[in-house]
Amino acid sequence: MSIDSLGGARPGRDRVAAQQCAAAVLMIKPAAFEYNPETAATNMLQKAGGTAERDQQAALHEFEHFANALRSEGIAVCVVQDTPSPPKPDAVFPNNWVSFHEDGTVVLYPMQAESRRRERRREVLEQVTAQLGFEVRQTVDLTKHEAAGRYLEGTGSLVLDHVSRAAYACISPRTHPAVVQEWADTLGYEAVVFEAADRSGVPYYHTNVLMCVGSRMVILGTSAISTRDRDRVVERLAGSGRDLVEIGYEEIGQFAGNMLELASWDEALGDCRLLVMSDTARRALRPDVYARLSASTDCVLAVPVPTIERLGGGGVRCMLAEVFVHS
Repeated sequence: MSIDSLGGARPGRDRVAAQQCAAAVLMIKPAAFEYNPETAATNMLQKAGGTAERDQQAALHEFEHFANALRSEGIAVCVVQDTPSPPKPDAVFPNNWVSFHEDGTVVLYPMQAESRRRERRREVLEQVTAQLGFEVRQTVDLTKHEAAGRYLEGTGSLVLDHVSRAAYACISPRTHPAVVQEWADTLGYEAVVFEAADRSGVPYYHTNVLMCVGSRMVILGTSAISTRDRDRVVERLAGSGRDLVEIGYEEIGQFAGNMLELASWDEALGDCRLLVMSDTARRALRPDVYARLSASTDCVLAVPVPTIERLGGGGVRCMLAEVFVHS
């Protein structure tokens, strides 16, 4: 199902977004969370097990704890309830089908799994505008690519450096280079496309599994990037002036690349940055790596989402669709 355009103008290509980190997020409260065999074919991090009712209750508990923890840190959270019918086992990962940009652009993305295309609901966008004050000024609808078998799954497929206007994307069955380029041309970014795979040579299904760009640092699974692409990617990242924090295959497998930095405000610090990771990722990090990450941000929030990680194959970053509320 596609969603009718909510705005007619095309994005302004010469508008440069000043914000790297959003202060607001969209989260979808799951109604039918469970292991999805349709997505497991390309996501090696998914692991089957448990019963649907028990898994749903565990995921719901993890979701509510996470949303409350974000609010306690000053993040504006728009929670939208998923609908139980038709079932959408991966609805808790909204960043794959929609993104909200600083200039008022909304992008709708082509999804590989048919079960995930059901997640695109107009009422979700309406709730974001009502709860967070996001004004939709133009819509970019890329869902037409599904008919041709070309996919680009939002800020799972894309890791964005908004300040340097670079869109990083590792090619996989869910990330087609032609759609990456179309996205970049439309929104005024440079497409930085590369190949990355696990130890067995299987492409990582999403770029945000091995990469996170914050305001002062970059987390990168450098060794997972193909040797012919690695130097080019690292050089482009170095040009941004951020501290490069490298992680390995083991850390990637524990969702240590699946982090997100958000913007908040603190009475003592004023404007500050919050690095969000899962408890699984926190425990996977070596002390020296965690120390570097802590030094690069103002606060670290580690939350437990083990059921969602195990069955869904996605971590805390996947649960958050950033909303850049414009002036």
